[in-house]
Amino acid sequence: MTPSGADSKRMAIHAASTVTRRQALSLLTTVSGALALGACYGFTGGGGLPRNLKTVAIQPFDNQTASPELQRELFEQLRNVMRDRLNLREAPEARADLVVRGAITKYEVDLPAGAAADPRQTTSTRRRLQLVLDIEIVESATGRNLLKKSNLSREGQYAEGGERNGRRNAMESLMNDIVEGVQSQW
Repeated sequence: MTPSGADSKRMAIHAASTVTRRQALSLLTTVSGALALGACYGFTGGGGLPRNLKTVAIQPFDNQTASPELQRELFEQLRNVMRDRLNLREAPEARADLVVRGAITKYEVDLPAGAAADPRQTTSTRRRLQLVLDIEIVESATGRNLLKKSNLSREGQYAEGGERNGRRNAMESLMNDIVEGVQSQW
């Protein structure tokens, strides 16, 4: 017995509505599962640091170079990085969760990086500098070293007379290494 035209039309509508119901149920299951997982996952402040690490004390670095401005510039860079990238607030050392200390051990400038193509011209068009630090970042509560590096060295290149730009490039590279080093502990 073959179904009549009306019966086959009803069967097609029923089959289509069944598929639609199945798709809706599948979609609802997927969405509710995603919402349930979303409730378990969240973003936290601190740049990937544990929640108990909220404050930092940055001690002025011992400057063993002939450039007195380095100490202040490095201190400002560290303050900005700790605040902006690691989401840490400044605090006195006695109340800080982390303590940063170290030394600027070497600063060499005017190292030739590139020379002019004309052999009669003796001035260099590109210069480079080298900045070397010893740094230690300690968790106050446990005494654990989160980062301890000696002779952390970076170079910066600059055009003739643009030492400040080269120094900024070297410091930015150092700051990236410091942030990555601290975050790698977690």
